[in-house]
Amino acid sequence: MDLTGKVAVVTGGSRGIGKAVCLRLGALGATVVINYVSRPDAAQETAAEVEKAGGKATLAQFNVADSAAVDAAFKEILETHGRIDVLVNNAGITRDGLFMKMKEADWDLVLDTNLKGAFNCIKAVNRPMMKQRSGAIISITSVIGFAGNAGQANYSAAKAGLIGLTRSLAKELASRNIRVNGVAPGYIDTDMTKDLPESVKEIILSEIPLRSMGAADDVAAAVAFLASEDARYITGQFIHVNGGMYMA
Repeated sequence: MDLTGKVAVVTGGSRGIGKAVCLRLGALGATVVINYVSRPDAAQETAAEVEKAGGKATLAQFNVADSAAVDAAFKEILETHGRIDVLVNNAGITRDGLFMKMKEADWDLVLDTNLKGAFNCIKAVNRPMMKQRSGAIISITSVIGFAGNAGQANYSAAKAGLIGLTRSLAKELASRNIRVNGVAPGYIDTDMTKDLPESVKEIILSEIPLRSMGAADDVAAAVAFLASEDARYITGQFIHVNGGMYMA
């Protein structure tokens, strides 16, 4: 795989899966635009690691849920780099709780970030990619978006929404040579899962045929493939990176 000369924007790229994606795309030759909201130190550290590995990286601070901020940021990215070849919708949050006790604010925050955030970013790259008649859009959904999970109705709804959005846009944009796909991680060893009680981890592992949590690099490898020309004839599809716990 070779992404030399390509410009890739990765939302939520400062840590976890996003960081791994930035490092992988940078190592393949892409110029990586690392989006973050807070913790500029983490974003700068990721950028430094990308460049140490031989890639190029710039930073873009904006909240994906803020459409005006997204538009302004992508306008600046296009003015700086001239094009955007890859968009990775990775930014996401959780506000878990049983539905009967879920606050409206927690529902709105998760949907605004995880689903509307992807909508905002795709809208921002839609016309530029159509004009250049090429592009790859990859959204990070989740096994939870396919299978559901108690206590995560908001997260599941947002990730399921990404699945439908991906399939619909794949049909709309194929004529302009824009591929739209997704990667659905299972339980990945990141900041989101590291604080789970050991008893919960044991239950999770018992449901995974490969008997281990995945690594962020496992997800990044799937994203890199979908971003590359090796996946030129793939659109509207999802790669499940979950150790076999859900088989579509």
